[in-house]
Amino acid sequence: PKPALPGVQISMAALAQRGLGLRRLGWMTAMGLRRPPTAARGLAVAAYDRMRNIGISAHIDSGKTTLTERILFFTGRISEIHEVRGKDGVGAKMDSMDLEREKGITIQSAATHCTWKDHAINIIDTPGHVDFTIEVERALRVLDGAILVLCSVAGVQSQSITVSRQMSRYNVPRIAFVNKCDRTGANPWKVINDLREKLKYDAAALQIPIGLEIEHQGVVDLLIREAIVFDGENGEVVTRGPVPAELAAQVEEKRNELIERVAEVDEELAELFLLGEPIEAEPLRLAVRRATLALTFVPVMMGSAYKNKGVHALLDGVLDYLPNPSQVKNMALDLDKGETPIELKCDASEPLCGLAFKLEEGKYGQLTYMRIYQGTIKRGDTVANMSDKKRVKVPRLVQMHSNEMTEVQEGKAGDIVAMFGVDCRSGSTFTDGRANLSLSSMFVPEPVISLALRAKNRESSANFSKALARFVKEDPTFRVTTVEETSETVIAGMGELHLQIYVERMRREYGVDCEVGQPLVAFRETLRVRAPFDYLHKKQSGGNGQYGRVVGYVEPLEEGEKGTFAFENHMVGNSIPPEFLTAVERGFFEALAKGGLTGHPVTNVRVVVTDGAAHAVDSNELAFKLAAQGAFKQAFIIGKPVVLEPLMKVEIEAPNEFQGTIVGQINQRKGNVANVDTRESSVVIDCEVPLDSMFGYSTDLRSVTQGKGEFSMEYFKHSPTSKEKQEAMVAEYQKQFAVKKK
Repeated sequence: PKPALPGVQISMAALAQRGLGLRRLGWMTAMGLRRPPTAARGLAVAAYDRMRNIGISAHIDSGKTTLTERILFFTGRISEIHEVRGKDGVGAKMDSMDLEREKGITIQSAATHCTWKDHAINIIDTPGHVDFTIEVERALRVLDGAILVLCSVAGVQSQSITVSRQMSRYNVPRIAFVNKCDRTGANPWKVINDLREKLKYDAAALQIPIGLEIEHQGVVDLLIREAIVFDGENGEVVTRGPVPAELAAQVEEKRNELIERVAEVDEELAELFLLGEPIEAEPLRLAVRRATLALTFVPVMMGSAYKNKGVHALLDGVLDYLPNPSQVKNMALDLDKGETPIELKCDASEPLCGLAFKLEEGKYGQLTYMRIYQGTIKRGDTVANMSDKKRVKVPRLVQMHSNEMTEVQEGKAGDIVAMFGVDCRSGSTFTDGRANLSLSSMFVPEPVISLALRAKNRESSANFSKALARFVKEDPTFRVTTVEETSETVIAGMGELHLQIYVERMRREYGVDCEVGQPLVAFRETLRVRAPFDYLHKKQSGGNGQYGRVVGYVEPLEEGEKGTFAFENHMVGNSIPPEFLTAVERGFFEALAKGGLTGHPVTNVRVVVTDGAAHAVDSNELAFKLAAQGAFKQAFIIGKPVVLEPLMKVEIEAPNEFQGTIVGQINQRKGNVANVDTRESSVVIDCEVPLDSMFGYSTDLRSVTQGKGEFSMEYFKHSPTSKEKQEAMVAEYQKQFAVKKK
């Protein structure tokens, strides 16, 4: 075979070494016949081709909001650059909340739009902190593509893994952007290896850096072999030229690696590769696009958003490699045909179908963000909320630029708009009434922490209730309950910071000062072994009595099974009349609310009913519901119950000299160290620690690392508590129960 590039020899041996071959490529024959070209060559020729809907997501402090600020500046959407922490009194455009500017973190996702090379780009900047994961979840639910931002020093971190999982859940094609190449210790090749090892991406660089750390000047585009240098006060002077001589060999090496990896997942490029034909820039670009849209490849770009380097090329990458709305397959359920899935058409003339994915309380009332998948919505239109079938008029339609609004007359398929004056819940589907469709909502994780809350002043009680009602409506992960015995209000969320932010917002936005109780962990109970039950509920007090008998067993769900409760009917015949089975299931389900060990909810159980008995006169729904509840209590104690507590994945980064002290801290908190990654001057420790042991850890970590240590954590799973802890919890619960009985 002839060499395709200078210094690159294409051969079957090379392909075999990379795991390729005729068997893998299937469509080729031993005679080397070409496969007919695929239909999708290049960009789709349609109006939607010049539109992109993208999200920017990453681990906290990877530079997402800084990157968005530069994108807005270079596209002309803003005239000045402001930094994240708002030290100049202005702050980054996308962090419009005062709390965001003070803390230097993104709390709420924010939408904006800009134009780059005649393409309209809708952007949603999302939080990086795990406590605000719902903001990432609902953004990715409605976006067509994403940029996964990674720190060139830290690489793939805990929240990077979570964000990647969220992107995969909604089949979102992505570009990886290795940011902070100007930082000491920057190593984009280690980051790419992390992408392959930790995230299992088939990833390769589209660029190599021109210098790293303080010498970082720009990048070399591997596709066209061109150096791109960013100069000027804000990086606005972009100079393109030949590849520096000292980088020529590395350019060819990395370009060859890119071609080989893309050829593994793209048939057309593999054909050129096998035949030894020169791989020019355009065929390679189209192959990268096809593989990215097929979710089989992740292109990697790099730069430094803070130093204004690499952003222009990244914007070009968004246009080149991420899909337009018409290239994404979106499904809805046809309610007229028994919820049969149907594919939506990205066509403005079709019946309207849109998803309300985010709510905000604005000065003009509720602001409802909506992604339009099909059809057109106009100001003044009447739309139907498929959740409650109510029809409402759209008085105002706006396009968002962070907290600024621009009035628009209409929104079409592919657009992200916001409606005023439309009362609904997050996740509602809207149509124009011509189609009876419903869109699946986003995944909502369960809260892991709660605390008691009350207003300090009685005069504030009205605003207290108003604020909680608003927050519950806006945030599906924020829950409010009232304890019957004490009438206490308990709020629950994804972490300490999550709840602290809402308490602070109540003070600032509603003038309500609150007294906060101790944080409470979301403990659960479950069974360890199968336990039989045979329970008869019989009550006679004159007239019709109550009679219901249920027989069967309760067992723990297998790991990986969906849901936390399963009910199965294995009866032969109708020992329990069919009309009472729903009452039996409801009785078991209600019994899960309070376990017999510590009073916490019971989870991960399967109830199987095998037999029962009914009375011709005395059996009714209430009797069987009470029989089911009694049966569960009977079986629960036999099933060797155990208390479960939330286990958190914790990632700690600190200077090397503090490694031993930090590991000692983790052991004291009953944690398990899973991995220790030693870098040039720092150590990253991955561990699993019970949430109940993590309260106050931030202060402890700072004190032992002289303020240089930092950590992040996310929920991993519920895991059995230690025997000593369970015994103490059971004793405390029994003590409280005895006091109540008196």
